[in-house]
Amino acid sequence: MTDPATTLTRPKAATRPLVGAGRGFWVIAIAFLVAMAFSTVPTPLYVLYQQRDHFSSFVVTVLFAAYAVGVVLSLFLAGHVSDWVGRRKVLVPALLLEAAAAVLFLVATTVPELFIARLLTGVGVGMITATATAYLSELHTTHRPGSGLGRAELVATAANLGGLGLGTLVSGVLAQYVTGPLTTSYAVFLVLLLVSAALVALVPETVAVESRTYHPQRVSVPELARAHYFAAGAAAFASFATLGLFTSLAPAFVANTLHLPSRALAGAVAFLVFGSAASTQILFRRTRTRHQLAIGIGLMSAGLAVVTAALFAASLPLFLVGGVAAGAGMGVLFKGSISTVAALASPTSRGEALAGLFLAGYLGLAVPVLLLGLATQYVAAPFALLGFSAVVLVISAAAGRRLFKD
Repeated sequence: MTDPATTLTRPKAATRPLVGAGRGFWVIAIAFLVAMAFSTVPTPLYVLYQQRDHFSSFVVTVLFAAYAVGVVLSLFLAGHVSDWVGRRKVLVPALLLEAAAAVLFLVATTVPELFIARLLTGVGVGMITATATAYLSELHTTHRPGSGLGRAELVATAANLGGLGLGTLVSGVLAQYVTGPLTTSYAVFLVLLLVSAALVALVPETVAVESRTYHPQRVSVPELARAHYFAAGAAAFASFATLGLFTSLAPAFVANTLHLPSRALAGAVAFLVFGSAASTQILFRRTRTRHQLAIGIGLMSAGLAVVTAALFAASLPLFLVGGVAAGAGMGVLFKGSISTVAALASPTSRGEALAGLFLAGYLGLAVPVLLLGLATQYVAAPFALLGFSAVVLVISAAAGRRLFKD
């Protein structure tokens, strides 16, 4: 989901790496997939935590917001550091940080411990996302010079959004059919994360290590196109708000409002949403940006409307159809937002402009869902979701109106 501007510089190596660029490409892809999958493992389990620890839906959104805060902090403090210290030196510690979060989840018995575990997960993901995406592009260029970056971008998208969906599916199935629903998934992913870290350490480095004065990631707004830039940020805010809905409160809606407590079903719902997001990003990747934005806003708006209607009608089929449409819209709308900002910014400030876009996106991931969780404490879930959907749709419509102006 990122588009980091990096230049491939192959460092001098004293010995031949144990894993070549071709195999290394797939090692990084799998490690990326595992890391993103781990980040959504708690999604089908939140209802079980609520039953065990007796907390409200608002606390679920606070736990989810902790993840978003961790991602934002990491993106701006560490996400760009691999450009000069090396990809492996960031990716391996990030995977180990997620492994530490898995250990904390395994032993957590209180809400503060869960909060810290989610925060650590977010920090790890913030370090991994940009680093792994850039690493894939560079390994692909090394292995297949002159072939373009389409393959690397496709695999990065599949690993990123596909991993988010896979984590919920695996976690939901294990929680439903295996003993220890609150520990088994974390134990499985702890092993996968440790193995991934060990394998990544064998992959050849793709950037020359430099000595630089550290600075946080800067944010840059294109001066000549600020209105369009902020509109793209609003679109990212809306799309991430939809993402947050399905990774925080949607399983509780399925269990409590639709009266379907299956953990496997909760995981499958999120998997369908993320799967549709990944599919549409791939399907429409060559479509004009203007069309991506229009398709994304239309699908996401229709999907949220159907999901809201599904809660009022207590209909699982409607909920699934709406979730797939909303996920599809979210995926292509965010892709269009990235393309818009990449086109507006100059090559020298593109990374800084995209940083601002991701900041808007992760604010959308946290703030609307927090307000939705708070609203569920005072009104019935369908009415709370109705308000949430209305706000997201208004933001999307306002963003689209500006973006469609030449």
